[in-house]
Amino acid sequence: MSISILLVDDMELLRVGFRMVLDSQADLDVLAEAGDGRDAVALVGELAPDIVLMDVRMPEMDGVQATRLIVESGSASRIIILTTFDLDEYAFAALRAGASGFLLKDTPPADLLSAIRAVASGDAVVAPSVTRRLLDAFAQRLPDGGAATSASAEPEPRDSRLELLTEREHEVLLEIAAGRSNAEIAGRLVVSDATVKTHVGRILSKLDLRDRVQAVIFAYENGLVR
Repeated sequence: MSISILLVDDMELLRVGFRMVLDSQADLDVLAEAGDGRDAVALVGELAPDIVLMDVRMPEMDGVQATRLIVESGSASRIIILTTFDLDEYAFAALRAGASGFLLKDTPPADLLSAIRAVASGDAVVAPSVTRRLLDAFAQRLPDGGAATSASAEPEPRDSRLELLTEREHEVLLEIAAGRSNAEIAGRLVVSDATVKTHVGRILSKLDLRDRVQAVIFAYENGLVR
């Protein structure tokens, strides 16, 4: 089955470039394009694309607000944020609003294609190094969890949903927050990849989170990591 895509960027030239890359793939289908966030929200409601490639800075309505409205609408469309700068606070805000990924506009075509397929399959596409840089750069904007920097310290206040996690799930959450992949977590905890995947799924379900990106942000907001 093909993956349907909505391109959202206020620069037509960039949309043309992205479309050329996407149209070269048999499993990707660009349904439409939008030049601002307001049109993007309307088109998501009309077309229900699998993936939205969303620019951040646009007229009428920016990508952050558009992302928030799409997520709050209950749409199943998953959003990948595209931006010029890898430490863009607007991109961070969009991730908090429910975007499933973060890519730079100069991302190599092969990486862009892999990211789209990954998000369509339910994963997130923020590279661990970028995740850490984003959160490190804007951690001071999050609620103060005290001086805690590890699981041994218990910052207050904490989200009550954390009590739903088992000790192992809490441990896996910390590994996710450190930006580690399933394979890396499996190696560190001496379990199988399948076991880690099961734990990740249960964590997201119990905490009512969309994906790993949201899990990282949740951990930072609750002072589990800093």
